[in-house]
Amino acid sequence: MGPTAAPEKPKPESLTDEEVVQRVRAGETALYEVIMRRYNRRLYRIARAILHNDAEAEDVMQDAYVRSYEHLDQFAARSPFSTWLTRIAVNEALARLRLRNRNQPLDDTGQDGELFMKMTSKSPDPEQSASGAQLREFLEEAVLGLPEQYRTVIMLRDIEELSTAETAQALDLTEVNVKMRLHRGHRMIRSWLFERIGARAKEAFPFMGVRCDRVVRGVLDRLEKSPIPDPRVQ
Repeated sequence: MGPTAAPEKPKPESLTDEEVVQRVRAGETALYEVIMRRYNRRLYRIARAILHNDAEAEDVMQDAYVRSYEHLDQFAARSPFSTWLTRIAVNEALARLRLRNRNQPLDDTGQDGELFMKMTSKSPDPEQSASGAQLREFLEEAVLGLPEQYRTVIMLRDIEELSTAETAQALDLTEVNVKMRLHRGHRMIRSWLFERIGARAKEAFPFMGVRCDRVVRGVLDRLEKSPIPDPRVQ
């Protein structure tokens, strides 16, 4: 019999987040790109939902990836890595929002259940006559028109499909507050919107390949120009 072939190493894309993090911390830093490719879409959606600005959303993504890389040794796996990373991105985006709107604090009170966002239908009867693309545009407009505290919760729960617990951890809220904001947000954009096109909600907020590549390239350039100490070195 011939020599037994060595088992093939699993492809990077098949590794769990925790396995990727473990190998990056062990010195396989190039694998960090797997994390970026895996979560670019989510971080972009969240940052854009908070900031309403594509360029700032990309900046937040890069800052979040660099910050998480710098602090990989602090990831204790008490929650999923994706939740930990999302929390970093949310904090980065909210910090920018606070700088922009210092005199406009968020408020959960007042106008409960009222639709106080600006929402314009592309058709007099979206359900009957709008195409799939128009419905996606309508959904995007509706969600982005919500006040930030509701918009972010809906983005995490309905679009990214995080659990209530994961959303609470990412936003530093109680689960009760997450449920309350989700309920109010749904009322603001009218229940029929999510009932009728909820299954296609993920098709909204596209993250184009060019943007994905640009963010990955930007992060890698920053890591190369500003070498980060080896996580193995204490």
